[in-house]
Amino acid sequence: MPVFLLASGEDAVIRRISGDPATRQRLAELGFVTGAQVQVLGQSQGGVILRVKGSRVALGQDMARHIFVG
Repeated sequence: MPVFLLASGEDAVIRRISGDPATRQRLAELGFVTGAQVQVLGQSQGGVILRVKGSRVALGQDMARHIFVG
């Protein structure tokens, strides 16, 4: 399931990162890697605020749709 479908406050583990190599690299640089724990801190119509590896990161849905959790 894509991370942006989680409710605020939910935790999950990243299972897969999709997208082209540049997208996967950018997400990895932000801490979004397979096996990492993420928490949804908030959502808006155009994106999501996540906590990953102790940092708060805001992503648009165009990037968040590449992060799959389980």
